[in-house]
Parts: sequence; C-alpha cells; structure tokens
Amino acid sequence: MTHDGAAPSSLGPDWVLGDDGLYFRRGARVLLLDDADRLLLVRGHDVDQPQRSWWFTVGGGIDDGESDADAALREVREETGIALDPDALVGPVLTRSAIFDFYRQHCRQDEVFYVARLRGAVLAGHQLSRDGWTDVEVDVVDELRWWSLDDLAQVDIEVFPEGLADLVRPLLGGWDGVTRHLGLAHEH
Repeated sequence: MTHDGAAPSSLGPDWVLGDDGLYFRRGARVLLLDDADRLLLVRGHDVDQPQRSWWFTVGGGIDDGESDADAALREVREETGIALDPDALVGPVLTRSAIFDFYRQHCRQDEVFYVARLRGAVLAGHQLSRDGWTDVEVDVVDELRWWSLDDLAQVDIEVFPEGLADLVRPLLGGWDGVTRHLGLAHEH
C-alpha cells in the first residue's frame, strides 16, 4: 500500500483509500441487452490469478465530477465502441457494494447498474471495439460475449453480480421504477 492514501498505480487514479482501510471507488455498470434478450458481458481475470476468470457487466469507475449516468455511457463507449443514446439508459435498476481482491489490493466498489436495450439498427454491422480500453483492461479483460440468460445461468465460472441471469429476467419487459439494492457482496 502507498503511505499517502493514493491508490497503487496499477489500480488507477479513481481508487482512493477509504476510512475502512480499503481502496474504494464508485462504479457505474450497464446491463446491455440486444433484441434477442442477450446480455453483453466481459470475461476477465486478475493478473495475480490468471487461471481464474469470471464474467461481469460492462462498466467501471465514475470520474470526479461525472454523473453516474454519464459514467455508464462513457464506459459502454470505451469498453465496446457502442455510443449509446442517453435516452437508452434506464435506471439505476440495481445498486450494490462489493469487496474483492484486485491487483494485490483489497478493494471495495459501490456500484449503480443501469439497463439499456440495443435495437437492431444500432447492432447492424457493429463490431465490438477494444479501442477505448485502458492499460488495466488490456491486461485483465479476455473477451466480450453476448449471453442468453438461460446459457448464462448454466455457466461454470463465476458471474458477478451473483445470480445475474435472475436479476436481469424481470427487466426484460421493462423496468418497474424500483431500484433493487443487492447489499454487500464479498467476491473471492
């Protein structure tokens, strides 16, 4: 750990040392669905545990002065190359806090989740792009993949947040306006 509270350079500048002694940041994530109700997920690993990988939603840290929704839109663009219309973003539909190890640090991230539906015209001919990836993402992200919820529920490796397919199913017909709070998750 650094002595001045600044995050180790491997984590990135958006991580700060919290009062609980954990490196902390706020994050915005997007449950990105296509017309076939498939969910776009990212598979990554920790550089310290390359044999272990897991699936997670598109998203990342919220920059200083940035709204949650603006961060969600920026993260989708950076991680996928898809420029979402701000009106396509719905929510936040979920919130959670997660404690996990990353880059040899014990970290906590408070997250808001939005949902967005990509229609055929947006997807037609669109190739997912890695052009906006950070150095950390290049190091730890292995692939992007569209998942049917049935297939996702059967996957053998970890998926975060836990029970993601069941969290997304009620959103397929539209959001009821209630933000669900998932509570604190300890991810290993």
